[in-house]
Amino acid sequence: MTSQPLARAAGERQRDADRTRAEILQVAQREFARHGYAGARVDEIAERTRTTKRMIYYYFGGKEQLYIAVLEKAYTEVRAAERTVDVAHLAPVEAIRTLAELTFDHHDAHRDFIKLVGIENIHEAEHIRKSEVLANLGAPVLDIISRILDAGQESGDFVTEADAIDVHMMISAFCFFRVANQHTFGALFGRDMTAPEHRARLRTMVGELTVAYLRGAGAPA
Repeated sequence: MTSQPLARAAGERQRDADRTRAEILQVAQREFARHGYAGARVDEIAERTRTTKRMIYYYFGGKEQLYIAVLEKAYTEVRAAERTVDVAHLAPVEAIRTLAELTFDHHDAHRDFIKLVGIENIHEAEHIRKSEVLANLGAPVLDIISRILDAGQESGDFVTEADAIDVHMMISAFCFFRVANQHTFGALFGRDMTAPEHRARLRTMVGELTVAYLRGAGAPA
């Protein structure tokens, strides 16, 4: 008779802990993206959550571990989005176009992710290298791209002998640059690449650039 109430209480405590941890990660992501790893303060994160600095250390162990957890969350979300591409039921051209447009949408909607990647590059991926979660997190997207490329070669849609990492870099570079460099690009050329009137055109562009490359655009005659 007493086991059920105890189990319910334990379950509720776990749910509370999960909610608190999720809230800390959400606030911490904004703080690290805004101020960088060195500039972010755990005290500020604690003030903006329903917890204390002591509890943050209890959940995550320290500032560096919290930052790594934020990176893990951000990268896991983009990898999860990529896995929604239905490679098995899409023709190769449509599949790679869909992946490119999906990456565009994700980077457009997750500006903090772009900032975090930039910050971690300043640190030369020092913190990513310490994460077991992130160690193999790039494998799923490379598998997706490889399957699309193999299908495209088999069907004759793709003629370029492309490398999955190169294709991933090409798509990511376009989508990342548009957000990360919006301010400097705007100051130099007078165009806000993230403005709504440019969105549809640029979203189409990244898909068509990728398809054109795989179809042999620019290859020697």
